[in-house]
This record gives sequence, C-alpha cells and structure tokens, in this order.
Amino acid sequence: MTALFITATGTDIGKTFATAGLIRALRRAGRTVDAAKPVISGFSMEAVAASDTGALLTAMGRDLSAGEVDRMSPWRFAAPLSPDMAAEAEGKTIDFAALLADSHARITAQPDVLLIEGVGGIMVPLDDRHTVLDWMEALRLPVLLIAGSYLGTISHTLSAVDVLVRRGLKIAALVVSETKGSTVGLDATIATLRRFVPAGVEILALPRLDGPDHPVFERLSGMVLNVA
Repeated sequence: MTALFITATGTDIGKTFATAGLIRALRRAGRTVDAAKPVISGFSMEAVAASDTGALLTAMGRDLSAGEVDRMSPWRFAAPLSPDMAAEAEGKTIDFAALLADSHARITAQPDVLLIEGVGGIMVPLDDRHTVLDWMEALRLPVLLIAGSYLGTISHTLSAVDVLVRRGLKIAALVVSETKGSTVGLDATIATLRRFVPAGVEILALPRLDGPDHPVFERLSGMVLNVA
C-alpha cells in the first residue's frame, strides 16, 4: 500500500490539478486509487462540479452525489477563508483528533494507492492550535509539494522545503506548476531551485495544460511511487 500527502506552498497553486492528473495516470497504469480532500473551504454543493472535491471525484470516476462528496470531504465550509476562519464563521471548529482518526482510517483501509490532499499551503491553520503541517507531521506520509512559477516563488518554495525537512518529512517530489502570466520562466525557476533544494528531491515541471491528461503525470506517478 502506498499513501501520499499532497500539499502546496500556498493557495491556488495547482494542488488539485496535479492530484487529479496523478489519479488519472495511476488508474491508467492499472492501480487502484483512493483519494480524499478531507477539509475544504469555499465549498458550495450547488457548484460541486467546479470544486476541488468535484475534480477529484471526477478523476476517480465517481459521481458527484451528496454521499460521495461527504466521504471525500467530510469537513466542508462555505466561506473562502482559511479552514479555522471558515469553520468559525459557521460556529464550528475542526476536531483535529477526529481529522487524524479519519486520515488513519483511510490509510488502513486502502489496499493500493491513497492520495490525501491538504488545504491551502503547508502552514494554513486548521484550528486555534494546529496547521496543515501538524497534520502532515502526525501522519508521517511522504509529501508531494506543489509550487508555482510566479515571481517570489523561489523564496516561498525554499521556505516550505526547509520546514518540511526540519520536521523530518520525506519529500516524494517537488512539482513546479507554471503560473499563468508569470514574468519568470518555468525552466529558469526550476534551475534556480535545483541549486538549493536537498540532494535527492526530484523536481518536475508542470506546464500550463488544458486538462489533467498529459504524459507528465505518468512520470510523476513513477517518481512518487518510487519514494512513497
């Protein structure tokens, strides 16, 4: 059994797009894939098809029923805010112990490949004490880190890598997702990152694509399965 945690250097970087492409590539390779995005904010059931939850369900060949949505994303909040703030807006909190129990149950139940997608970036708060980083550290799964190619991403990405390494988390791969309209070239960004990330961390360029069906995801699936 292989389990992987997908996170990013920030919000709207391309985390779900990469996860959906990875799901499709693994399924084409004959692997049995389960995926979860346990926490999501900015969610509306009326627009489920356009949501991150909907994108992952579609990649898995599942329907967008209320039951499937609830299984994929049990902690859903309407406000497009950090999870702690979105939950507070509804008079709720995220029970961190319950979140960990849910994640561990998924890991135990999955016989082949499990992908758990986080929410926002690695330091996004989940409640008044815990961040996504604490969630990842508790699970101890290999991490797939998604970064952008926008101006400023090098500092953001190296900071994220440093934090993950300091927490003792294995980075399965670093994916640099091309940012639309960036003034910095994708190849130039990766060339700079290669000089500073720890040896052994694979870096993959993810160009702008019309859909998540591209040979780049076959390469990514091989990279993460070799590490995870």
